[in-house]
Amino acid sequence: MRYRPLGRTGQFVSEICLGTMTFHGGSGIWRAIGAVEQKGATALVERALAAGVNFIDTADVYSEGQAEVMLGQALRDLKVKREEVIVATKVRGRTGPGPNAVGLSRGHIIDQIAGSLKRLGLDYVDLYQIHGFDPATPIEETLRALDDCVSRGLTRAIGCSNLAAWQIMKALGISERRGFARFETVQAYYTIAGRDLEREIVPLVEDQGLGVMVWSPLAGGLLTGKFDRDGKGPEGTRRAVFDFPPVNRERAFAVVDAMRPIAAARGASVARVALAWLLQRRGVMSVIVGAKTIEQLDDNLAAADLTLGAEEIAALDKVSALPPEYPGWMIARQSEGRLPEPKA
Repeated sequence: MRYRPLGRTGQFVSEICLGTMTFHGGSGIWRAIGAVEQKGATALVERALAAGVNFIDTADVYSEGQAEVMLGQALRDLKVKREEVIVATKVRGRTGPGPNAVGLSRGHIIDQIAGSLKRLGLDYVDLYQIHGFDPATPIEETLRALDDCVSRGLTRAIGCSNLAAWQIMKALGISERRGFARFETVQAYYTIAGRDLEREIVPLVEDQGLGVMVWSPLAGGLLTGKFDRDGKGPEGTRRAVFDFPPVNRERAFAVVDAMRPIAAARGASVARVALAWLLQRRGVMSVIVGAKTIEQLDDNLAAADLTLGAEEIAALDKVSALPPEYPGWMIARQSEGRLPEPKA
């Protein structure tokens, strides 16, 4: 397992991060995503830690908070030393029926970090992330509340998820001007079949020294190679029940077709090739994998040992390339010849 910088914090996290969205199941979409009970969750955490994973991601809304409870119990059952694991959780989603039990207001953030710490059984989390944009709360209000969480020792660092590039940059500017703790990470959807992140956010995180945490790296299971072009796949799988995130299926299946011979030649699964491709992308700090079984987790963890060759990367890049979009094509055109070509 390799380790990469957690933004500019000076800490390092494993390039594979264990996601906990499959823990417990709860009701509604959470049960469709996964229903791993405590014994299975503890076994998954144990296997991940044994493989060198030191980074685990959860959220206050996963299985109505029960994923946090089960993660905390697993860490206690395994007697994991607190300083040996980096725990990340998130805030923004609805956690109750009232009008203020959602969003990024000071009240909701302060209430929810207290709730997350209680459910996890921890004194602090290492990374506290906003789970998305809240149009009802000024970003200054949110950043001040997050800075207070850092100052009070409730979290070591903060991050964001599912924001546009301009929103991230605005937040960074406010934090610098006001002396607040700044976002150190960006948790975002990124797959070989959905490379939109490369247009604006990847250049931003490289310029500003943030780390990208990739969620749903297999596009909700679509990139496992287990689905047909008509959408048919194994019964009970997440994608078969919960058709998310949105994917251009023609592009996705063209990519799967290109990955199959590489997987066969390497003695690996299609899913492992998709994860290995991500681990070799610019800006990626860690790829979050969620599993229902030890076998799934082992296959995902093995992606850390699979390094794709230049020709394989080129073939996959070509089939998955984004169509040109303004102003990107104009910037590329005007940039020609301005810098020396990199040496091979």
